[in-house]
Amino acid sequence: MKTYQELLDAVTANEGKTEDVIDPATGELIGKAPVQDIPDLEAAIDKAEAAQKKWAALPDAERSAYLHKAADAIEESAEALAELLSREQGKPLNGPNARFEVGGCVAWLRAAADTPLPKEVLVDDGETYAEMHYRPIGVVGAITPWNWPMMIAIWQIAPSLRMGNTVVAKPAATTALSGLALVAVMNQVLPEGVLNVVTGPGSTVGDALSRHPKIGKVMFTGSTPVGKQIIEASADNITRLTLELGGNDAGIVLPDANPQEIAEGLFWGAFINTGQTCAALKRLYVHDSIYDEVVENLVEFAKNVPMGVGLEEDNVLGPLQNRKQYETVDRLVEAAKASGARVVLGGNPDHDAKGNFYPTTIIADIDPHNDLVVEEQFGPALPVIRYSDLDQVIEWANELEFGLGASVWTSDREKGQELASRIVAGTVWINSHGGLHPMVPFGGAKQSGYGREFGVEGLKAVAEPQVVSG
Repeated sequence: MKTYQELLDAVTANEGKTEDVIDPATGELIGKAPVQDIPDLEAAIDKAEAAQKKWAALPDAERSAYLHKAADAIEESAEALAELLSREQGKPLNGPNARFEVGGCVAWLRAAADTPLPKEVLVDDGETYAEMHYRPIGVVGAITPWNWPMMIAIWQIAPSLRMGNTVVAKPAATTALSGLALVAVMNQVLPEGVLNVVTGPGSTVGDALSRHPKIGKVMFTGSTPVGKQIIEASADNITRLTLELGGNDAGIVLPDANPQEIAEGLFWGAFINTGQTCAALKRLYVHDSIYDEVVENLVEFAKNVPMGVGLEEDNVLGPLQNRKQYETVDRLVEAAKASGARVVLGGNPDHDAKGNFYPTTIIADIDPHNDLVVEEQFGPALPVIRYSDLDQVIEWANELEFGLGASVWTSDREKGQELASRIVAGTVWINSHGGLHPMVPFGGAKQSGYGREFGVEGLKAVAEPQVVSG
């Protein structure tokens, strides 16, 4: 499956219930995705359960070797995967987009394979000896979103497999082909039954997966309301959970920051993946003394970043993945305009154009409690809020129910670190926003979820701790 057509043929449904997959950039039909139901889910879970003990019995080094083989398989089909991802999700091939995402799948697989997890000696005082070990949980349900449908799947799949679990993956309905393609490529080298995938609506298949007594752990990335539904659905089974939920990340620019130097970092912090990222910069607070300069430099950079059809090599911003998200962004921008906020770039979509393109939009002089500020827009529209008092802006940054990420922009790193300690968020970046590393744990505070992914903490999160004493 090294070519796009081979990959598409392998995952396109030719029988049963199907759903048309439409390119969000052009409106063209890509193919048909299977729409599966509860019997398909039951079969996948049974298959995963049957394979789990044999998989867990393999030496750790052998499971790691399989992850490297899966990474090799992805590299061999990288261009085909990137093209399918670009067509279905909308993100361009270049920039921090489709090729970048497929490369991230490889990097995170290899990191999960190579991260050491030695036994931990807890006590050894001559009288008591105790060790901590990490055992497989069993079958992990991996429920993934449509914004980074391949890379986030790997964030869930790779550590789960490394720790001896088997996986049933449930991709988002609007990016089902991307999820199916990733699994199909990996299953060229993985043992039968170790990695399984079921497509279908979250309201049926996703809900049943969360409720299933044979699922020992659910990993979910998506909205906070759906995360709450998963908590309720899994409660009867005391299912272990890792939830990476909604974010409305704040960025605070201090008066000593250099407006010209930070413009590019601010842009990509906010507009990576056309703003469709949980940990994107979604509300920017700038000190009054440099406010106009920051806005001017940000606009100057943003207006030169090309947006268009993802398969055209020059583009680095694409459409919104679905019409529902387009309408959310449009509603929030229109409300901001009606309130008297100043549109300094964009805000003028062509509603009759093909595709879900919403122009890069920056809105200045906006009230700190406007809907565009307090609701997660999840798209290419950034509100820039003016502030003069540091205590006040920290209060604004912390007052929402979200706490996934945040950033501080300053010429004084020490000052930035001090301010970071006052912000309630799972990650606070200094002079950047949204950068992730496979060895650095990531997750949210407050209603942005709980649990951590990546690195040693991520491996432990998909395992059952067991103390061996004596």
